[in-house]
Amino acid sequence: MNNNYEAVIGLEIHVQLNTETKAFCNCSTNFSSEPNINVCPICLGHPGVLPVLNSKVIEDAIYLGLALNCKINSESVFARKSYFYPDLPKGYQISQYDKPICSDGYITVKDSEKTERRIGITRIHIEEDAGKLVHQGSLTRLDANRCGIPLLEIVSEPDLRTPQEASAYISKIRQIVRYLEISDGNMEEGSLRCDANISVRKVGDTELGTKTELKNMNSFKNVEKALSYEIDRQIELVEDGESIVQETLLWDADLNEAFSMRSKEDAHDYRYFPEPDLKPLIIGQTLITNIKNKLPELPEIKFERFLNQYNLPEYDVSILTLDKNIADYFEKAAISCNDYKAVSNWIMGEVMKLLNDNKINILDIKINPGYLAELINLINNNTINGKIAKDVFQLMLHEDKTPSEIIKENGLLQITNTDELEALVDNILNNSENEVNEYLAGKEKVIGFFVGKVMKETKGKANPQILNGIIKTKLELRK
Repeated sequence: MNNNYEAVIGLEIHVQLNTETKAFCNCSTNFSSEPNINVCPICLGHPGVLPVLNSKVIEDAIYLGLALNCKINSESVFARKSYFYPDLPKGYQISQYDKPICSDGYITVKDSEKTERRIGITRIHIEEDAGKLVHQGSLTRLDANRCGIPLLEIVSEPDLRTPQEASAYISKIRQIVRYLEISDGNMEEGSLRCDANISVRKVGDTELGTKTELKNMNSFKNVEKALSYEIDRQIELVEDGESIVQETLLWDADLNEAFSMRSKEDAHDYRYFPEPDLKPLIIGQTLITNIKNKLPELPEIKFERFLNQYNLPEYDVSILTLDKNIADYFEKAAISCNDYKAVSNWIMGEVMKLLNDNKINILDIKINPGYLAELINLINNNTINGKIAKDVFQLMLHEDKTPSEIIKENGLLQITNTDELEALVDNILNNSENEVNEYLAGKEKVIGFFVGKVMKETKGKANPQILNGIIKTKLELRK
């Protein structure tokens, strides 16, 4: 990016809510259903039908608004957003326009210098989703199951300046909706979708340039790539004295390029007008207070508490608190094991490797946090060593037994008997004349050879500390 220019970026994030029924009818939101099964005259927009607002959608909107420091408006109004597209049977979406349910919020993100910046949130409004076009060779088919799925659209102020900030902002929004458990926030599956408005201007200028809209960014990596591409493209046009066309662009992740989709619409192009079949939404303070009391401990607060309560490095805390379920798992294990750093290491190591390899959630693994705590305690009190612990961990994945039970049943207790270990060491030293002479000549790293031999003989059950001490003592006696 040319340092003489700065980007001005505003994001529109659509969060798909995980309600059981749609926004304005009782149709199921189950995405595993056969195409065009979860539909009715209301979500298909048949003449004479009347929408009824799902109360859970209202609660989720307030829930998110409070978490994003928004004002919850006592009165909001639904509007029809009209446009014609094959996957929109009604020819319009029920949305909100000039009177949204939430407004004037903010979150903070860290820029490339690790400095916190406040990003304003203009509004959060409720709207319904359109359908889905499925392209099959030369045919395009319509699946209307998604019509009417409830969405919350979060519109930011144009406060973002770099692709990295934009990615951090989206990540923070996703983290919060997952903490609230109102959406899984999965970009790859479309549960969280992002459109960006981008313009560029000379550093120091205050007037906004002509903006373009960028769509079809389905991962954090693609967000950064697409924004970088469009910023560089606009700067190049300005530098060459050419005009920037206000248009909507589609990002092609395979080609790493953006292509024009249509001219960029303004609000009047959608012919917004109040939805005649829905009354204004009036929200009382009692409902807001009740929902506020249900708010969980949010990520920033949890992050600070973990730092202070568990005395862990910032990196560990950032990983542990990224996902609420992982943070909960850590805390449940920490109840039974006060070696918090060891608990953190095991979760960030063996547990997360398991999650990533199997593409599962931490709620899906069979090892309860108490068992993990017991396993770490058994290492710390020298019942087993780290190598054996990893073997026990693997067995715990398939057996609903405590680590102690598994260790006992499989004969995995650590060998700490010095007489037994000394006999093994004497035998190996007597049969390793070359390696002994190397040590006596000053090559101390050869100790690892002897440790490996004993570990092989004991199937990894020898206590490493005791073993190292015995080997060093025996070798010193041969000088």
